[in-house]
Amino acid sequence: MALPHDAVLFAHAMRDMRLTWRARGVLAELAAGYQPGHEPRMNELAGLSRAERGNAEGREAFRKAVAELRQFSYLVPDGFSPTGVGERLVVDLAPAKAAQLIPQY
Repeated sequence: MALPHDAVLFAHAMRDMRLTWRARGVLAELAAGYQPGHEPRMNELAGLSRAERGNAEGREAFRKAVAELRQFSYLVPDGFSPTGVGERLVVDLAPAKAAQLIPQY
């Protein structure tokens, strides 16, 4: 499956040192795992049961990663809900243009 996002921006986002490893994992899942317009809603992912999420981290870890991605504008509301409840997690890789990358040696 081809990435629906620019490959260079995706690579920069995956190496953006402003983000925790956890947040990068959530971003990778959302950027590469779904076609535009078919992204899951926040409450759908946060509400997965332990059995459904397997080895994935828990709800609180997911919520922290989402908050971090919102802080750096990698996730933006789609405008569906003014409260944010149930909103789609829309990925915007534009912040990767300002990514803090590990220096190349």
